Amino acid sequence: MKSPQRVTIKNVARAAGVSAQTVSRVINDRPDVASETRQRVQQVIKELGYRPSALARSLIQQRSFTLGVVTAGLKYIGPSRTLNGITQRVEELGYALLLKELPSFTAGDFQTLVLSLIARHVDGIIWATSEVGDNQNWTAEILPDISVPILFLTTHQRAGIFSVSYDNYIGGYMATKHLLDEGYRHIGHITGPLDWWEARQRKAGWESALLDTGMLVEESRYQEGSWSSSSGETAIRKLLAAYPEIDAVFVANDQMALGVLQVATRQGIRVPQDLGVIGFDGIPEARYFWPPLSTVFQDQNRLGCIAVEKIVEIIERLRDEKQPLEPEAIILQPELILRESSKKV
Repeated sequence: MKSPQRVTIKNVARAAGVSAQTVSRVINDRPDVASETRQRVQQVIKELGYRPSALARSLIQQRSFTLGVVTAGLKYIGPSRTLNGITQRVEELGYALLLKELPSFTAGDFQTLVLSLIARHVDGIIWATSEVGDNQNWTAEILPDISVPILFLTTHQRAGIFSVSYDNYIGGYMATKHLLDEGYRHIGHITGPLDWWEARQRKAGWESALLDTGMLVEESRYQEGSWSSSSGETAIRKLLAAYPEIDAVFVANDQMALGVLQVATRQGIRVPQDLGVIGFDGIPEARYFWPPLSTVFQDQNRLGCIAVEKIVEIIERLRDEKQPLEPEAIILQPELILRESSKKV
């Protein structure tokens, strides 16, 4: 039994009564095609079931339509949801994905990794790992010599790089300001691991909100966690002992806040009457905590989608304009979601 013949661009052109070049222009969404012709070609493509060849498109346009993505820490909610957004948008824009997962945020020969992706002819690279310790110091040395654009996620603004990040500082500030507005006056903080840039930014927002209200910021008023619920439990026990006046706590992620709520329940501490609690990240499960958890929401799926859109825009502009672009930092704003855990008044 013979397999069905593959529909070619010439078959489409013949059926639509146009040239193969016109069909190619329609497929590549070129503007120099009349609206009526475009609609006719698109209808024929649909009727014949034509599927453009990715290989042919790559050869014609001298590009791979592939993005390299470097990630780490997929056991954490943020990185995994960011990757989900990346894969979703990559497929929607007709690109392929070459994924490299690091064994940890700080482990790896980063320069060799970048060069290996370039050797596989990726059009651009999304560096989707959080900034932890000095794991991005390599950029200053090798970025000027890299032949494809690289976009960084969840990193502080630096000269010479493209980046997309949520404003963790303003998120921490908003959370603490909300607790102050509710009438709490002894507001502690449970940080994430402080070698993470996001954790330091959230802590800085907490400090600024307190200082702006004329309150002291002392070491006894915060404890460091590791993002896990168990570390939130340990941290709140230490915080209650070191800061007995505490009447509210800003927790640097929702999972650690779950540990806080458990300790409060076991010790007979009423939330929010005796202890206001607000988290960060906005995981869907937070609304089902008891009491339902107030949180700072950052849409990590959206972060991944925007990263793909931006790197594709950079690739297209470099091809069209044939000149370097001025790197920019895109800062996304988080959203305050208020529930029963922090509503004192």
